[in-house]
Amino acid sequence: MSLVVREFNKCFSELPDCLLEIIFSYLSLCDIANCARVCKNWNRYLADENNDIWRLQCLRKLSEKALKSDLLLSVPTYKAKLRAFYHAWNPLDSSRHIYIKPNAFTLHRNPVAQSTDGARAKIGFDSGRHVWEIMWEGPLGTVAIVGISTKDAILQCHGYAPLLGWDDQSWGWNLVDNYLLHNGDAGNFPLLTNAPKYQVGEKIKVILDCESHCLAFEKNNEFLGVAFTNLPSKKLYPTITAVYGNTEVSIVYCGYPFDG
Repeated sequence: MSLVVREFNKCFSELPDCLLEIIFSYLSLCDIANCARVCKNWNRYLADENNDIWRLQCLRKLSEKALKSDLLLSVPTYKAKLRAFYHAWNPLDSSRHIYIKPNAFTLHRNPVAQSTDGARAKIGFDSGRHVWEIMWEGPLGTVAIVGISTKDAILQCHGYAPLLGWDDQSWGWNLVDNYLLHNGDAGNFPLLTNAPKYQVGEKIKVILDCESHCLAFEKNNEFLGVAFTNLPSKKLYPTITAVYGNTEVSIVYCGYPFDG
């Protein structure tokens, strides 16, 4: 490498933060991710998850109402909020009786009789460890199931049925009766005497460990235990199924779990 090229690269790698902010503000999210790999200085600047670059990216994707809502309190930085947006509900992978609200994090089930309806998140996982929050913001009805599924699991059926966990492509916890469901089999969860039922508005954390192939739940910061083991090495998506008309369910992806 010539001296001129080395000096040129050094010049760019030592740009002050004020200039980096201007340059990065014109880039796409994909390009910004690539920039973080260029040099230590650029990586340092982009490692600040609350700087103006991540704020600008948030403003481009999220509404001001969503950014200021209590829904995103568990993801306090701009980069974390942006990550949660990309992991939110997928409007193209949900029952026809469900629509995703403008905030992107909340789904609404239309009041359609004799139908069970589900939705999956945009991104599935087949490696690593992941946590996301689910919050029911309306009546549960007879079926309100939280869990995971592959792309092969169906998301709508006639009647009111425990759809998530109906076959071998999905795993769910019915909040109504505290039952786990997979491939038609059911079991009590959590394994506590007189375990309290879910109350509308409580936050449930779903913890997926693709390395240990297990799924666990937490409610109101209390770990409830491992619900499913021996999960397959397939891409698994956050999923819910609901039956009650006008009920709403929100999802917020939190990232890597904090042990303990």
